[in-house]
Amino acid sequence: MPDKVLIYSRFPKAQLTRFGERYELLNAAGKTEMFSAGELADVRAMITAGGTPLGGEAMDLLPTLGAIVCYGTGYEGIDLAAAAKRGIAVGHSPGANAASVADIAVMLMLAAVRRLPVADSYIRSGDWAGRKPSPMMRPQAGMRGRKVGVYGMGEIGRKIAARVAAFETEVGYFSRSKHDVPYHYLPSLEALADWCSVLVVAVRAGAETNHAVNADILRRLGSDGFVVNISRGSVIDEKALVAALTDQAIAGAGLDVFAKEPHAPDALTALPNVVLSPHLGGHTLESHVAMQDCVLANLEAFFAGKPLPYEIRGS
Repeated sequence: MPDKVLIYSRFPKAQLTRFGERYELLNAAGKTEMFSAGELADVRAMITAGGTPLGGEAMDLLPTLGAIVCYGTGYEGIDLAAAAKRGIAVGHSPGANAASVADIAVMLMLAAVRRLPVADSYIRSGDWAGRKPSPMMRPQAGMRGRKVGVYGMGEIGRKIAARVAAFETEVGYFSRSKHDVPYHYLPSLEALADWCSVLVVAVRAGAETNHAVNADILRRLGSDGFVVNISRGSVIDEKALVAALTDQAIAGAGLDVFAKEPHAPDALTALPNVVLSPHLGGHTLESHVAMQDCVLANLEAFFAGKPLPYEIRGS
């Protein structure tokens, strides 16, 4: 009999196919109550999305649970202390989607700075053909010579920095520690925001980064500044961002993540100086294969009685 694995979060069925070939899946799709206590009694492993809240109370519904495996790099929704207290290993997929997420960061940056949505609308409306003037189509500063700040220098941050450098920019960064990378290190997020005109948020979500990009950081970017977020919506104070964009305290934003997904507030969607995408940074075929490879490696090791190869350490 194949080992049982609980699918805790809601996933598209296509993303679960490879797991179903090796394990008996109990697909809760976000509703664990659909299974009886007896059905959950012998479930030793679960797969979840890292952003889905998962505390000790939910863990206790599975008395033999020994491994929580996150599909993706994030794990901010997991109560790591509760898992450690119960002897539950937690794994994820570090770096598996880094290249794809870095690509979307650059796409959002260029689209925001060069006002691509506005230009697209200008053509579709017939205003270009009609030679109708538009203040939004005035020449803007491009990328050459810009200072781009990367907040977070993990796997994704490094790939973003490497891509951005190709646009003849200066690249700086701030992270918890200084790294051996060929970019200018700034000692604080405030210093980074003062220094750059494009701030790319690539830091891991958590209590210490919640609303780290606040009204003060946005003010420091200045009226020609842009912010790009491919991390998590919680890192930016969304109300402060709306205010900064509305008041033109900053020039624009490119956002792949939001505070309450899958909902982007109307105040953001109504603004012409924002480029939006529906959290599709890691949503490429190769990224999903790589993330699934990590999930399978974690599960296979766990059921073989070995340490998870991609285990998250610490609480």
